[in-house]
This record gives sequence, C-alpha cells and structure tokens, in this order.
Amino acid sequence: MASQQQTPILRVGIIGCGEITQVAHIPNLNFLSHRYQTTYLCDISQQALEHCARKVQGGAPKTTADAAELCSSPDVDVVVIANADAYHVEHGLLALKNDKYTLIEKPASVCFRDLDLLVEAEKKSKGKVMVGTMRRFATAFTDAVKEVGGMEKIQYARVRDIIGPNSTFVDQSGTFPLKFSDYSDADTKDRLKRETDISEQALAKEFGVPVTPDSQLMLRLLGGLGTHDLSAMREIIGMPKSVAGACLTFPGIFSVLFKYDDFPVTYESGFSKVPQFDAHIEVYSPEKIVRVDFDTPYVKGLPVTVTIRELIGNDGFQERKVRKTYQDPYTIEFLELYDCVVNGKAPKTSALDARNDIELFKMILRADSSRYQ
Repeated sequence: MASQQQTPILRVGIIGCGEITQVAHIPNLNFLSHRYQTTYLCDISQQALEHCARKVQGGAPKTTADAAELCSSPDVDVVVIANADAYHVEHGLLALKNDKYTLIEKPASVCFRDLDLLVEAEKKSKGKVMVGTMRRFATAFTDAVKEVGGMEKIQYARVRDIIGPNSTFVDQSGTFPLKFSDYSDADTKDRLKRETDISEQALAKEFGVPVTPDSQLMLRLLGGLGTHDLSAMREIIGMPKSVAGACLTFPGIFSVLFKYDDFPVTYESGFSKVPQFDAHIEVYSPEKIVRVDFDTPYVKGLPVTVTIRELIGNDGFQERKVRKTYQDPYTIEFLELYDCVVNGKAPKTSALDARNDIELFKMILRADSSRYQ
C-alpha cells in the first residue's frame, strides 16, 4: 500500500490579538490544523495575549510584545498581520526581511509611499505579501468573474456595501471576543502619530485633498470596508477610467459614479442601524445579468452566492442561484496562502495589486474634494 505523501504544517505567528484574530483567524487556523499551527502571538496587551493563547489549539504558542522577535523566530514560517492599520507596512517589512510569507489584513496601506516600500522589499526577499481581501477568494466570486468574462458587452455594473453595525454581527457570532485596554499612553500616542502622518501623506501630498477630520474618516472607511468592494470590482470588471461624480456623505451612506470605456458603474456604501449585510456586485449585459452576494464574514459558514439571470431563446428567461460551498472566504484564503507558500504560487492579492486600490481612493476623494475645503 502506497504511503500518503506528507504535507508540511506551516507555523504561524500572528501580530495583533484584537477582534478579527479572535473571531476569524485563530478559529480558522485551529480548524486547518492539517495545514497550520499557531506558534507565536504578538500584541501590546498582555491580557489579549493571554486570552488568545488560551484559544489556540495544538499547543501553547509563545507570546511577545515585540514584532521583530516574532518575525525573526525560527518557529514561524508565516506571519499574519492583523493589528492597527498604521503598523501594517512596518511589520510587513519585518516579515519580508526575515524571508517570511505574510498575510497582511487590509488595507496594506492607504498611501503610495508606504505601499511602495513593501513592493520593493518583496524584490529582495524570499517571502511574499498577500493582502487579506478575502472576498476575492470566495468560490462564488471566482465563478462570477468567469461568467462576466464570457459577456460580449458590459452595459452597467453596481457595487454595493451598505451594512448594519459590525458589533451586532460580532456579538451574535458565537466567538465571544474580548477587548482589552492594558496598553500604555505612549502606545496610544505612537499610533495616533503614525495615523496622522499617513493621512497627511496620502491626502495632502499624494491626493491633493485637504486634510480634515471628515476627509481622514473617509480615507479610513475606503481603506477598511472600501478595499473589499473596490478590490473585487477591479478583478471582475477592471479599473475605471475616471470618476464622473461622487457624493461622499459619510458618516452615513455615500455614492460614487465610475466611468469605464463604454459603461457606468455605481458604487454605494456606508452604515445604517438596520442589522443586515447588503453587499453585492451586479454586472449587466444585453443577454445576461450576473450578481454575487456576500454576507458578513464574522459569522462562519454563511454562504456567498452567485445569481445568473439570462435570456433563453428569443423571449425566455432563466434564473440560477448557485451556492457551491459553505466554505467561507477566510478559510479559502488560508488554503490559497498555503498553496503560495508550499508550492510557490504567486498571490493574486499582492502588494503591487493593492496599489490600484490606493489609485481608486485618490480618484474618489478628489472627485468630491470641495466638500473638505
């Protein structure tokens, strides 16, 4: 009887023990114990480290407050960066310096200056960057990309992400995350200083947009929720030529009109108090309409579906709603990361690819920059 080929177990170090690590990353890595083992945790909160260490299965992970210690450890093959956005690039550079593959939670960065540091560091490293835009790994989404690719002509597309409070979904997820505050004033001041520097770099120096509390808030929204929508939009229909108009009424719900070669695309996003998750991309052609619907990623196993409506014959109609799997995008993302590390596959959500998201942030904010005068 032939022996089954041994598959390597990748040792994971996680930087940042906050909500997304507690709700998604540690549980999913535990389920993927045939591929991964969490061996190291890093956070500035000792209480968060202790709490998350108890959640890890398969052995107690080492803990540290020093990201450099984790990234240089021989006990770590892959680094997951899930801490405050302002530290994503710095810690990504540490991972690459130590030739480690790294999954960086979105946004990798919201300014060109910092993202380009990652792109250049990759060229000198054996490691690679995968940006955590997990919707793009959903089976229904990749199926939708193929369906849209077969269209003769796109007439119109709509990208929507209008959702209720994330806290509602998290509280009902059954993962029981905790928040901790045992960090120093110096840590808080350092984060705020970095966030201010990044905002001024992006808005004033790179985008030519006034730096105000509202423009900074809009930039954070685009980097957070918006990255999911815009990154997926780029993959399914490509980059727009320009922004025809934007009404950036946030807080609340805002709208953007993108201009492509011969069709328009509307992008609408924001938050409401209604606890629903209305996130979809819908693409229209003369004979076919393709729609992919996403649900909250904070509740494991909720399906991502693709719906195809099309002309049959001269005047017939067919509608198909397809759910191929309950396997969630975070799980598929980690399986894709495994393939990249073990088999040398290039990550599609690379640092260089993420540069296009910043281009879109720039286009959107400049289109309604008079709002911030």
